[in-house]
Amino acid sequence: MMTTRRDAATATLPAPWVSLFDGHSLTGWRGLGSSGVPAAHWVVADGAIRKIPSGKVPVQADGQPLVGGDLMTESTWRDFELEWEWKIAPGGNSGIKYNVSEELSVMLDPTHAAKAFEYQMLDDDRHPDGKLPTHRAGALYDLVAPNAAKALRPVGDWNSSRIVLVGNHGEHWLNGAKIVDYDLGTAMMDSALTASKYHGWPWFADRRSGHIVIQDHGDEVWVRNIRIRARQ
Repeated sequence: MMTTRRDAATATLPAPWVSLFDGHSLTGWRGLGSSGVPAAHWVVADGAIRKIPSGKVPVQADGQPLVGGDLMTESTWRDFELEWEWKIAPGGNSGIKYNVSEELSVMLDPTHAAKAFEYQMLDDDRHPDGKLPTHRAGALYDLVAPNAAKALRPVGDWNSSRIVLVGNHGEHWLNGAKIVDYDLGTAMMDSALTASKYHGWPWFADRRSGHIVIQDHGDEVWVRNIRIRARQ
C-alpha cells in the first residue's frame, strides 16, 4: 500500500504532551514506598508542588516528625522527554529522579528514597554540594557534570529544565541550553559509574519503564508546569 505524503507527515509527528500536575492537586502522585502522598511533606501552593522543609514538618505525639519521602508519579515511562520549572530555597538541595524502579528502591535504605538517575536541583553557591562539579545544579548527579553552557538563575527565580532519555542516550537541559549529554554502556559512563556512589548496584543503569520522582532531601523546593511525552 502506498503511503501518501499526508500519512508520512502524520507518522513522524511527536507524541502529545501529557501534564503530570494539574496545578491544584497531587492526583497521579504518591509517596515512593507508600500508598498515598506524604501530606505532611508535600503540598500544592500557588500552582506549584511544594516540599515543606524538614524544620516545619508537623510532629507526632512522641515528638518525631511525620514520615516523608520522595514524591513519585503513579505512571511509568521508558523513552521520554520531560519538562518542568523549578526553584529552590536558599541553601537548598533536591532533584528530579528518573528511570526509577520502586521495587528496587525500597530494597535499600532509606526505603522512601529513589535510587536512580538524578537531575540535580541545587543552590550552587550556598549548599556544600556546589563544591563538586558532578553535584551541582543540572548535573547527572555524581556521574556527569554540567558543561560551560549552563546558566543557572538566582535562588528564588524559576528555572526551566528538560530531560531527554531515549534508548541509552540521555540529555539534561537548563534554561534553553543542553548542559549534559551521555550514553549508557560507553567507556566514559562505565568509568563514571564505577567511581560513583552507585558502583555497588549492578542494576542501577539498566533501562526500564520507570517512574518520575521529586526528591525529598529535606529542603524546600517548588516544581510546576511539569509535563512529559513519549519519544522513539
